[in-house]
Amino acid sequence: MQELPHHYHVAAKAGPEGSITLEGGDLPALETAPPKEFGGPGGYWSPEALLVGAVTDCFVLTFRAIARASKMDWSTLECSTDGKLERIDRVTRFTELTITARLTVPAGTDADKAKLLLEKSEANCLVSNSLNSTIHLHASVDQAG
Repeated sequence: MQELPHHYHVAAKAGPEGSITLEGGDLPALETAPPKEFGGPGGYWSPEALLVGAVTDCFVLTFRAIARASKMDWSTLECSTDGKLERIDRVTRFTELTITARLTVPAGTDADKAKLLLEKSEANCLVSNSLNSTIHLHASVDQAG
């Protein structure tokens, strides 16, 4: 890992109507639009979906790093995040993010240790730690048979 601070830059290009193109250095361009809930067309990534996706992706990447450092073998992590968007005191924001993680580990793996590593991943995810939302984690561990 490079020393902190890290800097990230994303630029947007848009016209009066239609999708918005996000670009960031050597990253592929990404087209976005408002979600259907805000009158958008659907079928595009929206800022809301990107934020929830960033939490999900960061959780998985954080778990990978923690499991590697803990020398714990695992085979699959299925993860999803549900975000609750509300208007409180005339401000619209995500108030809750619920992460559901289902980890599959080899038979004989300490399931309590595996669940602890999932909980540690939630506590150390830099994206969710950067948000002012309540984070809930529903974690389960299955042993491969």
